[in-house]
Amino acid sequence: MPDLLLELFSEEIPARMQAKAADDLRRMVTDKLVAEGLVYEGAKAFATPRRLALTVHGIPARQPDLKTERRGPKVGAPDAAVQGFLKATGLKSLDEAKIQRDPKGDFYIGLIEKPGRDAIDVLAEILPVIIRTFPWPKSMRWGARSGKLGSLNWVRPLHAITATFGPETEEPDVVKFEVDGIESGQTTYGHRFLAPAPISVRRFEDYEAKLLAAKVVLDPERRKDAILTDAKQLAFAQGFELVEDQNLLDEVAGLVEWPVVLMGSFEPEYLKTPDEVIRATIRNNQKCFVVRDPKTGKLASKFILVANIEATDGGATIIAGNERVIRARLSDAKFFYETDLKTKLEDRLPKFEQIVFHEKLGTQAERIKRIERLAAEIAPLVGADVAKATRAAHLAKADLLTEVVGEFPEVQGLMGKYYALAQGEDASVAAACEEHYKPQGPADRVPTDPVSVVVALADKIDTLVGFWAIDEKPTGSKDPYALRRAALGVIRLIAENALRLSVIKVAGSALAGLSVKPADASKLPSDLLAFFADRLKVQLREQGARHDLVDAVFALGGQDDLLMIVRRVEALGKFLDTDDGKNLLAGTKRASNILSIEEKKDKRSFDGAPDAALYSLAEEKALAKAIGEVKAEASAAVAKEDFAAAMSAMAKLRPPVDAFFDKVRVNDDDPKVRENRLKLLNEIRSATRAVADFSKIQD
Repeated sequence: MPDLLLELFSEEIPARMQAKAADDLRRMVTDKLVAEGLVYEGAKAFATPRRLALTVHGIPARQPDLKTERRGPKVGAPDAAVQGFLKATGLKSLDEAKIQRDPKGDFYIGLIEKPGRDAIDVLAEILPVIIRTFPWPKSMRWGARSGKLGSLNWVRPLHAITATFGPETEEPDVVKFEVDGIESGQTTYGHRFLAPAPISVRRFEDYEAKLLAAKVVLDPERRKDAILTDAKQLAFAQGFELVEDQNLLDEVAGLVEWPVVLMGSFEPEYLKTPDEVIRATIRNNQKCFVVRDPKTGKLASKFILVANIEATDGGATIIAGNERVIRARLSDAKFFYETDLKTKLEDRLPKFEQIVFHEKLGTQAERIKRIERLAAEIAPLVGADVAKATRAAHLAKADLLTEVVGEFPEVQGLMGKYYALAQGEDASVAAACEEHYKPQGPADRVPTDPVSVVVALADKIDTLVGFWAIDEKPTGSKDPYALRRAALGVIRLIAENALRLSVIKVAGSALAGLSVKPADASKLPSDLLAFFADRLKVQLREQGARHDLVDAVFALGGQDDLLMIVRRVEALGKFLDTDDGKNLLAGTKRASNILSIEEKKDKRSFDGAPDAALYSLAEEKALAKAIGEVKAEASAAVAKEDFAAAMSAMAKLRPPVDAFFDKVRVNDDDPKVRENRLKLLNEIRSATRAVADFSKIQD
């Protein structure tokens, strides 16, 4: 079957846009093919700085013929309706239509046959549309045509379009079309400097091989592998090891078509600056990798760069140019760092009085005071030193006003730790300056030092309560203040450090410190707890656990100790994985369903204790006895927070529940017996609520 080769050759595409653009090209072309009835076998897209390329193989040479039936008017309908039907279906007369019988009458049915077109003609139709509607985040117009209405918008000036189509065994044809004066063909170009001559290509294998010969590595994954391998080997040869950086690797692979790895150096005196600052400087300004001494683990005064050319001087000029820029940038970073050290962190804090955190929540200085106050309240609950926690909360945000963080925002917190240590602060206080932002994502580390945990909780809870108070809650996919992330951070801090906290009480304390109060302040803590429940479900789902169990536990009410909720959910999940758990759930659901039907029918509930005198069957008596024992045993276990024991107690209900439903007819002819048995079913539901609301659990 024929294959398609498509290349869009342009000026340099920004590295950050390449991966998505390649995926968009693949998706748009293949979606259109399928919509046109051309089901393909496989497709793969590629990107380099100067081209997007796509190969789609196994495309049918021709669309299938389409036969569709169109329902027309009733037999005997007015002539105008009949003529419209004939025109729409292309039939010459009603003799060519068939009649379909229907309860509403007889209708004319027209068979429309649409012959399929050659795939190459379909491609010539859809590809220009895709190119013109390509979803670049930013695009531009250029040249003499740019002033004309409808001229092409592209990320950078588009120079050539390669489009060929044909089977492997034959010479492919050019898919002929034109976009803004650029005609499709089978000519592409190699490396801008090393092989700039035009190249004639036929199909993908030929195209990829000729580009490689012309110093262009088409596959970005292959470029990444080459860069990483060469960089590691070059560092190893000099006695160092590469500090790997996946994001930087992705970016650098998008800047070069023919990667050439080189090593440069800088003066050792710059190593007095913190490693993270050196790395940020070299990474951000020159897109270079740093290396470290494997013996000490500290950075070495070397860096690795990736050029896009094989220079005749072995890269000496390129290395010298990068060294010159990096030396200047490191000099600036060293100056910023040394300047920052001259001013103590607390001496910077008055500036926060002029910096607004949020127009409704006051200044950053006011927020810091709130965090200090909340940290002092949380510290005893976490087992942290109150004075240290308050001091850490006081200083934690100060590094935001330093020169280094102003230049490199990604090192905020970390620089606070360095400056705190430099001015003689306690190690726990310094660590909290860095760690109070954590965890910032599911893969981020959770602080374990009590002082860090306290400040991290205070910071996140103040943020959540503050934005809840001014009704700036997340909506749909929008979460501009990262409140979902903050809630997940609180959950992880509590769960992974095994902390016993009442979320409602802590939220109430945070609310008391706010100058702005919501219209209904009493509802805020419980509303926030519901938000935590939703986030907890998300986290459990990501961990492969059942999120419906969170609903079952929260439905009991009064549950605001997140650690106990997590432990109860875990125990419930293990119980429901057993045969006893599954069968008890089925029995409880059956009891609930019967109760719901009968309560609706009788328009009443069946609360209250059953009358033991009305038990006539052994199964009733056994179930009633088991419920009494299990309810007491499970409640006692829950009170001791032994959820595994509570689940074991619940398991004892399974045999009598099964026996009851096997032998007992609930809707007895005697109304009193029927009511008593329904009350007994309600007792099953009540007993299981000692551990969870089983009605919330999905089958």
